[in-house]
Amino acid sequence: MPRARIIPSLLVRDGGLVKTRAFADEKYVGDPINAVRIFNEKEADELVVTDIDATVQRREPNYQMIDNLAAECRMPLCYGGGITTVEQAKRILGLGVEKVAVSAAAVARPELIGEIAAQIGNQSVVVVLDVRKRTLGGYRTYTHNGRIDAKVSPVDFARKAESLGAGEIIVNAIDHDGMMNGYDLNIAAQIRAATTLPLTLLGGAGSLAHMQEAVRRLGTIGLGAGSFFVFKGQYRAVLISYPGTSERNALQQAVLA
Repeated sequence: MPRARIIPSLLVRDGGLVKTRAFADEKYVGDPINAVRIFNEKEADELVVTDIDATVQRREPNYQMIDNLAAECRMPLCYGGGITTVEQAKRILGLGVEKVAVSAAAVARPELIGEIAAQIGNQSVVVVLDVRKRTLGGYRTYTHNGRIDAKVSPVDFARKAESLGAGEIIVNAIDHDGMMNGYDLNIAAQIRAATTLPLTLLGGAGSLAHMQEAVRRLGTIGLGAGSFFVFKGQYRAVLISYPGTSERNALQQAVLA
């Protein structure tokens, strides 16, 4: 049976590693290369790196930074931020990255998903849905670091992404981001039921118990986290960590339970 993947999510701004709360309240947490080296040593399952400025600033991905990260990384690497064309996606994979993540550009022009998939393969195309719960119920997809309401249902868009050739969905709950109080399993379950694609959750993980709850409810999924892997204690001291073998084995047992 496929195993749940435990995936650190690193946010990059101006070349530095940062962590946010609800896509705001940013805190600098160090150098991305150093973080990659530590996750190498801890044998992380995968790594997601997102340049959170690229789309907002309407600039291309930082290929030198991506090259440096890919050269150091010894685990499957997914990069997102500023990807708007097939050529950019192909160039990034040529640097040694296994997957590219698209979000705002795919929401604005869904055909981009199929265009990229046709050139690099479905398995390398990840669609990221930044979602927020509405006051009157339901969820909406947001772009540009949560600033723009795309007026798109994340469930509907997940279905469309699958039909166009996406290979994976990442659902990132904006209101849970950095809060460490658990994933938004409601929207995760809706998207899980709507597609057959591999699903990765982001936003809210603060303990292994949160991850166990997610796999008990949703089965084999990707378990992404940021704060859980970079902060220690109530004062959010920076200390990069990753579950050990026994903890990962316990998580797999939750999948089988």
